[in-house]
Amino acid sequence: MTTTNSARLPPLNALRVFDVVAQQLNFRLAAEQLNVTQGAVAQQIRKLEDDLGIRLFIREAHGVALTDAGRAFLPNIRRAFELIGDATANLRTAPTRLTISATPTFAAKWLLPRLPGFVAAHPLIDLRILASEQLSSFHADGVDLAIRQGRPPFGPGLEVDFLFAQTLIAVCSPALLASLDAPMTPANLRGQVLLEDSHNLWPEYLERALGQANALGSKRMQFNQTSLAIDAAIAGQGFALASRFLVQAELASGLLVQPFTAVMRGTQDFYVVAPRRQRHPEPTQAVRQWLMSERGAELPDLQ
Repeated sequence: MTTTNSARLPPLNALRVFDVVAQQLNFRLAAEQLNVTQGAVAQQIRKLEDDLGIRLFIREAHGVALTDAGRAFLPNIRRAFELIGDATANLRTAPTRLTISATPTFAAKWLLPRLPGFVAAHPLIDLRILASEQLSSFHADGVDLAIRQGRPPFGPGLEVDFLFAQTLIAVCSPALLASLDAPMTPANLRGQVLLEDSHNLWPEYLERALGQANALGSKRMQFNQTSLAIDAAIAGQGFALASRFLVQAELASGLLVQPFTAVMRGTQDFYVVAPRRQRHPEPTQAVRQWLMSERGAELPDLQ
């Protein structure tokens, strides 16, 4: 078995005492600085000299003086303690890394546009966004917070905050709406392209919100993510359904418009979920509070 250099190192405490004695050149003053007895300082120096087999100090009437070997030894020991101090300081000020799990649509349409504000307010928290349609595991995937769409309860050992209601609206581009020959009515959706996502909520929206049993003759374009359906609507390719808060920025900027005022209250609301036993409690709480404060800027939820 090969012996490493670290196995032959003298005791770290003795080296620290050596450094302080070399600064003070006096056992009593070194003991006061280290908050130990003068005898303890002398004992540590004897142990270090015995371990090295070299005299480091010459005892004098009013203190001590470094030997030639002690003077040669001191600069490297000081440099080593400086490196330890720098490494410790860097570790203590290193950003905490938190992982947020969210669907790709929530991440792209709501979370990512707001991240610059969070980064500016919390420079010591690094966020990792895990965007996936799959339900991530807090433990297996190292997730600290999740934005989940569904209905509580989500399970034991979890802290849950309501974030957004699922309030579905129909949207399209203003150019598409202007290109229609007749005023837009629910009946006129027949023959238009309906942009579907994986939730497939158009039939329910047509019946519950618009009073249309079906939209016979409507064309369908299928996407696996709501964000793609929204982008297709912005490009004028058809009519999409989305939770209102996800398209609020596009509505405000005029990229999208609502062809109908009808809103359908869904059953799959959005929640912030975190384990009760958290790896980084304070940063996790800061992210939770930030999410809730950003929520407050949105339109009121429909009950």
